[in-house]
Amino acid sequence: MLIVVGHFFPPPPFLLKPTQTHQFPILSLSLSDSEFGAIMVMAADSQFHVLAVDDSLIDRKLIERLLKTSSYQVTTVDSGSKALEFLGLIEEHQHTNFKSPSSSSSSNIHHQEVEVNLIITDYCMPGMTGFDLLKKVKESTSLRNIPVVIMSSENLPSRISRCLEEGAEEFFLKPVRLCDVNKLKPHIMKTKLKDQNQEEEEETTVAKFESVEKQQQQQQQIQMNSNKRKAGMDEEGVGEDRRRRIRYNSNGVATVN
Repeated sequence: MLIVVGHFFPPPPFLLKPTQTHQFPILSLSLSDSEFGAIMVMAADSQFHVLAVDDSLIDRKLIERLLKTSSYQVTTVDSGSKALEFLGLIEEHQHTNFKSPSSSSSSNIHHQEVEVNLIITDYCMPGMTGFDLLKKVKESTSLRNIPVVIMSSENLPSRISRCLEEGAEEFFLKPVRLCDVNKLKPHIMKTKLKDQNQEEEEETTVAKFESVEKQQQQQQQIQMNSNKRKAGMDEEGVGEDRRRRIRYNSNGVATVN
């Protein structure tokens, strides 16, 4: 430190000691196969999207909270017709509000932007019932593989049997609980696996078709080459035969017999 005529001057930088830095140890985590699989499953769960349909605001809020607690993305609508519009089964040009997982406020969402992995719907709704929605989905060639779960506050065996026979995966009694929501994942995974197997079968079929078509083209090419060679040999045979029939007369003029 230098003092000149009462003034203070800071020491030059080369006289200062370097500030010590703290080095934090790097942790290396070793995950077992089961732990890694569990992490992958958790990551996959966040991608699953559920369409919840219920005309009761209280029930919609409850099922939405349970689904989000289980790391699902949720879109809620209040009628079967709006669910069909969101799924793209009907086209309506009127303004319709949806609550999307991508926004906390209600907004109009195009049905093709988000894949729906499961539909959970109330049975008793004005206009289109949950059973009618179930039938519409199962009649659609593009959506029939989406699992559908029915909810109802009435425990009627005939209603339960009717829905399950029509293709519903589960029938939950209201109020829906977290243990009920835990039953959804196996149905989604089964559908995912089914879709994957179907895609693989389609790819295999296309590959087989292309292979057969290529073989047919090769056989056609071989046949064409064989016909060309045969035609050339026939022309050579005709020429040789004509040469053999040439004779010369007494004047030395060639004649053909």
